[in-house]
Amino acid sequence: MRRRPAGSAARGATTGEPGPIAVGAARGRWLTLGRDGRLSLYAPVRDGLLRWTETVPGGPGPHHATVAGLTHLSVAQGTNGYVHFLGRRERPAADGSPQVDIVHAIQYQTGLAVTDWRSLGNPHPDRTEGARLGPPSGAVAADGTVHAFVRGARGGLLLRREDAKGKWRAWEDLGGAGADAHPAAVALSGGRIEVCAAAETGTLVWRQSQPGGDVSGPRGFALRPSPGTVSALETAPDRAVFLWTDAETGEAHAWRLGGSPVGLGGAGADQPYAAVRTSLDGSDWTVLATRDATGSAVLGMGVTEQEADGFWWHGLAASCQGAPALALDGRGRVTVALIGADGVPMVARQEDGAAGLVLTDWQRL
Repeated sequence: MRRRPAGSAARGATTGEPGPIAVGAARGRWLTLGRDGRLSLYAPVRDGLLRWTETVPGGPGPHHATVAGLTHLSVAQGTNGYVHFLGRRERPAADGSPQVDIVHAIQYQTGLAVTDWRSLGNPHPDRTEGARLGPPSGAVAADGTVHAFVRGARGGLLLRREDAKGKWRAWEDLGGAGADAHPAAVALSGGRIEVCAAAETGTLVWRQSQPGGDVSGPRGFALRPSPGTVSALETAPDRAVFLWTDAETGEAHAWRLGGSPVGLGGAGADQPYAAVRTSLDGSDWTVLATRDATGSAVLGMGVTEQEADGFWWHGLAASCQGAPALALDGRGRVTVALIGADGVPMVARQEDGAAGLVLTDWQRL
């Protein structure tokens, strides 16, 4: 099969009045496709969460959900379309010391209100240790159960998850040491969850042997991801690839359990890699988006599970806060979203009928 570059990058942003101002980008899957074919984009603001939802494909508007003290926001979506928000909340206690807990809310249907935020507590009874609790990373198993992974005060991984009846279990200590604050969790189509994190000693991986079972690990590997850059994508049934920036070379790497990491090119990305699969020219392609060392959004793509054949990278002509997000819209078009340097979200989509992957002008929301 003849390989060719991915096409042109997104052109400059169109002009327009700025909407509500975001304070950085959420982690996880913060651009989601609802079961009705509408996209929603979620971003943290100083007093909670802002959501933009298409009224029809192509027509977004903002909705504000307040939660005081939110310091981090992570978004995950289940196969049932429910969108789950996991946050780290920090509020002053009576003595002025920080009181930290993990909070959770749900959007059951595109465009509807977000539920009340429910506290999942803090696994550390000691408030000093509790203040060092990391931000949550979420994954929703194929049966809809939510998993919230958090780095604990001592550097290991902690988990709180739902049981089969939707009730939250007690916190579980999954072990490990020196883990990065941003583990990457992936829900596989067979029902299992896998988690990968950069660590002081290399790379740590936790995994379920069966759906709903115990999470075993960690297994350590002599690989060197840059902290904060690890992400994951299912590339075949029950088979995940982990993506990161190599700490020594600054190059994007793809790695699967049982194999060796493959260099993908790219240059110095300091954020995780948003990833989505799409069909182009009759083949299955993986599209990546991240932020490079200059603060600019970049797009990369290559044939799925053939990473060694090469990736093509393109600048997206826009600076961004945090990592961009990727999704397929209701018409199957690759859609890129980012939070601009001025806090205004922007979206570009795959142009209809173009060869390869060509993006439209940026639309400011």
